[in-house]
Amino acid sequence: MKIMVELTGIARSIVGKKEIELEMDGVNTYQDIIRLLGKRYPKLIGILIDQNGETFLSSNMFIINGDMNTPAMAIHLQPHDGDRLVLMSLITGG
Repeated sequence: MKIMVELTGIARSIVGKKEIELEMDGVNTYQDIIRLLGKRYPKLIGILIDQNGETFLSSNMFIINGDMNTPAMAIHLQPHDGDRLVLMSLITGG
């Protein structure tokens, strides 16, 4: 299964790439993708990915195939071959 992950903001700065293609076997959930990103890019841990390596820190999510209606925080869903994910950090405050 191939998944494309577009990186924005701080993720792009940390990884040094605009996007990465993941060739994945045995992926059952979007959470598996988070785990893989944490293993490949450990500098994301503690900044975008929780120290547990399992979940995003607050305000970080995947936008799945450009669909803002998709429950992007529902990391228990199963990805599909060819998915395009955008890793976003939402900045809040005022």
